[in-house]
Amino acid sequence: MNVFLSIDLGAGSGRVIAGIHRDGKISLEEVHRFDNPGTDLPGGSYWNIIGLFRDIQTGLQLAAEKYGDAIVSMAVDTWGCDFGLLDQHGRLLGMPHQYRDPRHEGVPEKMHCLMSEAEIHRHTGIATNFYNTSVHLLAEKRNESPALASASTLLFVPDLLSYWLCGRKAVERTVASTSQLLNPSTRDWAWEVIDALGLPRNIFGELVDPGTVLGPLRDEVRKQTGLGEIPVIASASHDTASAVAGIPMTGPNQLWLSSGTWSIMGLETPDPILGDEAFEARCCNELGANQTIRALRNISGLWIIQECKRQWALDGEDLSYAELADLAMEAPAHTAFIDPDDAVFAAPGGMPDKIRDYCARTGQLVPDTKGAILRIATESLALKYSVVFDGFTSLSGKTFDRLHAGGGGIQNQFLAQATASALGIDVTAGPVEATSCGNIIVQMIATKHIPDLVAGRQLIRDSFDFQQYSPQDRSSWVAARERYDAVLKGATS
Repeated sequence: MNVFLSIDLGAGSGRVIAGIHRDGKISLEEVHRFDNPGTDLPGGSYWNIIGLFRDIQTGLQLAAEKYGDAIVSMAVDTWGCDFGLLDQHGRLLGMPHQYRDPRHEGVPEKMHCLMSEAEIHRHTGIATNFYNTSVHLLAEKRNESPALASASTLLFVPDLLSYWLCGRKAVERTVASTSQLLNPSTRDWAWEVIDALGLPRNIFGELVDPGTVLGPLRDEVRKQTGLGEIPVIASASHDTASAVAGIPMTGPNQLWLSSGTWSIMGLETPDPILGDEAFEARCCNELGANQTIRALRNISGLWIIQECKRQWALDGEDLSYAELADLAMEAPAHTAFIDPDDAVFAAPGGMPDKIRDYCARTGQLVPDTKGAILRIATESLALKYSVVFDGFTSLSGKTFDRLHAGGGGIQNQFLAQATASALGIDVTAGPVEATSCGNIIVQMIATKHIPDLVAGRQLIRDSFDFQQYSPQDRSSWVAARERYDAVLKGATS
C-alpha cells in the first residue's frame, strides 16, 4: 500500500485526502475536513491563510497517525488567482485578499487604458475577468499598497502553502496561468503585460512545472505532524488543472467540464487557441498537466445555488442540497432564465432576490417559490453550458459527441441530466473527486509510481464508478435555448 496526500482547498472548505494505491486501484479517504470562510474587514475581504495552514497541519498529523510509513508524498491544490506577498526574509506581508474583494471594481477599464484587452489576450491567452491577479495587483498599485511596495516575492495560495510546508519559494505554472500574467506559448511570465501595467518585475520568481519535487517537509512541520522527510510535490496546483488531469478522457481534443462553485468547460489541447475569434469568444488558455493547454471558459457554476441555500439558511430554513434538487425538479420547466455570469450575481448575499429582480427586469415570469428559483438557476446554467459548447465547436472546428464531467457538481443529477439535454450529447460523469484524483496521479508520476498521465487516467477509470446521461426531451430544450438567447440579448441591449 502506498498513500499520497492531496491537500485540496476550495473557496468554501478544505480537505486532506488520502489516496490509497493498492491492488491496481486508487481509493480515497477523507482524513480531515475544515471550513474556509472568507472574512470581511474594514480593509476588504480576506482569506484566513494562517488558519488554513493550521488545519492542514492537523490533517497531516491525523494522516501520520493512520498511515505512518505508507505515506509517499503530498501536494497542495487550491482555487486560482489569489496570492500572498512576501518580504525579502520570506515573511508574509498581510493576509491574502479574496478574489471577490471589491478592490477590483473599475480596475479592468483602467487596465485596458494601459494595454488593450485584445493585446493582453494576445500575450496571455486570458480574457479579463474581475478575479484575475492582474486586476488585483493593479488595484494594489493604484492604492499605493505598502505590501506591494515592500514585496520581494509573489506566491499564489497553493505556492504559499507549499512554501510553508517545505521552505521552497516557487510558482507552479498551472496556477500562474490563471493570473493573466503568464504567456501560454513561452510558459514564462508575460513581461510585456507586467511592464505595461507598471508592476514590479522582481516579485515574479521561479516557475516550475506540475510534478516538480519541491523538497522535504520542514523540520518544524515534521515535529508538528509526526511525519518524516516526506517530499512536497508541486502538483497541478490550480484545482481545475488537477480536476482536468483527474477526468479520464480517452484521446486528444476532448471536451471536459469541471463542475463546482465555478463551472469550467474546455478542451485539452497541445497548443493555445489564440486570435480574434478566440478573443471574441473570451476563450482562456491555462496550462495543464503533461505540457497541455486547457482552452476554457469560466462559468458561474453552482455559486448561485449555493448562495440561495446560504440566504435561506440565514432566513431560518436550512435545506440540504438533496432537498434543493427535489424542489427544483418539482417546479415547472422553462418558465424563465437568467445569465449566471451577469455581474449582478457575482457578489454574495440576497441571491433569491437577485434572481427575481433579473426576471422582472427582463420581462419574464417572476418566480414565487424556492423550487421555481432553483429550477431557473439550474436550467439557466445548463443552457449557458450549451452556449459555451457551441463556442468551442466553432473555435476548434470539431464535432463533439460526449462531454466528460467531473467534480462535486456532478452529484446534482438534475443538473447533469439537464446538461446532456441542453447540449444534445451524452455526458459521462465522474469521478466526483476529480481534483484529488488529478492531484494524486501527478504525485504518482513525480514519484515514479506510474509512468505518465495516460496510465494515471486509466487507473482512475479502473477505480471509480461513472454515470452516463443521454439527451431527453430535446425539442423543448431547443426551444428553451432560443428563448434563453433572446433573454440574454435583451438583458444586454
